[in-house]
Amino acid sequence: MDEEALLKQFAAQFAHGPDDADDTDAAAAAQGADSTANQVADDADQSPATFDTQQFLNGLDAIFDRHTAATEAGPYLEQAMVDAENAGDEAGLLTVLNETMGFYRSQGRHKENQWIVQRALELAARMGLTTGTSEAWATTLINCATSMRAAKQYDQAEDLYHQAQSVCRHSLAPTDRRLAALHNNLSMLYSETNRPDKAELELREALRIIEASSVNPDADIDVSSSHTNLALTLLTEHKLEDAHWHAAKALEIYRTGHLEHSAHYASALAGFAQVCFAERRYADAVTGYRHALAVIEECYGKDTDYWRITADNLRQAEEAAAQAGVTVDNAGVAGDAGALPQSGSRLPNSPAQGKTGANAASSPSTVSVSTGSADAAEAVSACPVSGLKLARAFWTQMGKPMIAAKYPQYTGRIAAGLVGHGSECYGFDDAYSQDHDFGPRFCLWLTDEDYAAIGEQLEVDYEALPRKFSVDAQGRVTFEAHARSDASGAFPSAGAGSTVIPDAANAPTPGTATDDTATAESGAASSDVAEAMTTPIDAPLSPVTPRAQGANRRDGVFRIGDFFESITGYRTAPAQTAPHEWLMLQESTLAAATNGEVFADPTGLFSKTRQGFKNMPDDVRLALISKRLGMIAQAGQYNLPRSLKRGDGAAAWLSIHEFVQATASLVFLVNVPMVVGYMPYYKWQFAALRKLSGSMFALLPNVGEQLETVMRLSSAACYGGAGFGEGGKGAAPAIEKINDIVEQIAVDIVKELKREHLTTSGETFLEWQRPYVEDHIASDDPVLKSL
Repeated sequence: MDEEALLKQFAAQFAHGPDDADDTDAAAAAQGADSTANQVADDADQSPATFDTQQFLNGLDAIFDRHTAATEAGPYLEQAMVDAENAGDEAGLLTVLNETMGFYRSQGRHKENQWIVQRALELAARMGLTTGTSEAWATTLINCATSMRAAKQYDQAEDLYHQAQSVCRHSLAPTDRRLAALHNNLSMLYSETNRPDKAELELREALRIIEASSVNPDADIDVSSSHTNLALTLLTEHKLEDAHWHAAKALEIYRTGHLEHSAHYASALAGFAQVCFAERRYADAVTGYRHALAVIEECYGKDTDYWRITADNLRQAEEAAAQAGVTVDNAGVAGDAGALPQSGSRLPNSPAQGKTGANAASSPSTVSVSTGSADAAEAVSACPVSGLKLARAFWTQMGKPMIAAKYPQYTGRIAAGLVGHGSECYGFDDAYSQDHDFGPRFCLWLTDEDYAAIGEQLEVDYEALPRKFSVDAQGRVTFEAHARSDASGAFPSAGAGSTVIPDAANAPTPGTATDDTATAESGAASSDVAEAMTTPIDAPLSPVTPRAQGANRRDGVFRIGDFFESITGYRTAPAQTAPHEWLMLQESTLAAATNGEVFADPTGLFSKTRQGFKNMPDDVRLALISKRLGMIAQAGQYNLPRSLKRGDGAAAWLSIHEFVQATASLVFLVNVPMVVGYMPYYKWQFAALRKLSGSMFALLPNVGEQLETVMRLSSAACYGGAGFGEGGKGAAPAIEKINDIVEQIAVDIVKELKREHLTTSGETFLEWQRPYVEDHIASDDPVLKSL
């Protein structure tokens, strides 16, 4: 899928609303009922500066209309942020931040967008939006998710999109175009994470919504954009005939509406060109890419990923045309249907596909797996996929059909996923962590009422699900479709005599595969694939430990409240006005309650409860930051060097431990748990810290590596003596290096506190920074203040 093209193409839907004439400006909706922009104080001489949100939006639209965004939009947006902040207009500032995220995405300025995403989420939390279902919160979630997706931070993007879905169900009308934009962006995420069947479903729903809401679908840019997106997704599924029809329809809409001068026209041209390339219509592909480049250059300039990727696609198309002996002129873009499309051709690279090379379709090869040994370690080596991926496949192929067959009236009420204790819930499991409590599993979460009605029987049916599966060389999982208690291969349904038909909407197309399933061509091809399948794995793959049984079980059927209470002691998150309760919860506990993935949540109740635990009050976060600053100063800057001077290696070692723990926690707190999650328990603390530090959005990204260096040197520093260590120099070099690192970390922390406007002091002994940070705590509750 042509990612960067579609980013800009849908920026208007997220930040502006799909149609200005409809007066449904999504970013302007961030003002909501709470906006105080343009209010005039009774005393004109005393009135503060005001920020005119509508004037700001009009000015931004004018920049795009005269095609000067490449040079003018950035400075304009930066000044608007300053103006809104100086005016104290939080709603206006949120509008500007939403607009900025869209523009930075279109320019490929993902690193800079990190500050915008974080500021928007923090501002929304400060405004009290995160606990409601306002349009402003929905819009902000969508924009932040799309920015994360553009930066290829897919896990965080998907989580934000799902939060947005939950909010949108309550805040938007069924035909609101922002819903279509949300479906579109989810489709892009699914496409980029190799789930084309889900991408296609999301795009068809987006197209349905937009057509239903359009006054004239035959001349509507948003309808055209949806056709282009759908064409590109169908292309990845090798459905060339359908892809050609939708791509040609997109161009037809631009011409019918005389919209060829729209900046979004480039997306339709490039999309059609890509389909033509797949059909080996190289002349049309070259012409389409040339015209698309001209539009991109006019509207966005050449210094963008959008222009560079399209130029690379053009180069490939020109090379293919030359090799085929095709002469290309500079006439208009061919839009007629032409010959039937052909399969098996090489697709040019696109932003969504990346530099993937050939795309020839072939039957998936598989790896041989042996399960003959009773040794758990040997069994573990037979499962090369992660626990989360295995769980999603188990749910998709086994759990979801079972519920549809036996509990059809509850399909819209049961949430499913994998959250909680266990390495796989953090995504860090490997062969070593699969020697216990590992196998196909997921959780089903019900309301108290539904659990009373079906909970016990649903648990029985869950336990009866077949656990045999195979994994091919591409890591695709296939479960054997027969229940343990029913050799017929069909799940008995609530109605006598009926059988289960797999959900066609989620069934993969022959010749393709999702990340959940491996599929075979029909007819003769199926036998070839069947012969290549691995020896089935019959789970559980490893023993279930006592800690994962009984009340502490990690999968199966739960009341929503019981599930969270078993992890945190609370059925729902503590109130935002109960900081003492939040402070009693360990970060690792909150991490366990908010990790993993939610595969389905029709009512949104589970996600809402889970989100409650993510939404740590900012006053609590600031109080914890202050505590961490105090421990870093006490353990790392004060007691560590003194203990080393005394020669007390044990005290120094423990000081390093406290320093590392406090500093790692501080990194997560500064990056905001709502955005990056909480620091998990010690076993995965550094795995999570490395993952966070590797994100282009990370704040204090170098601290994790510095902490690991401190720990690596700690043995020599604490117990090196006079002649131990590199070159026989003893502990002195290690001590000097550790002290230097500790002070450098303190310097970096102070810089970040200044950037966050949490301090005005340059003092690097972090104990003295605490009053500045605590001065930003709004509550008067003494439990939040350490001084």
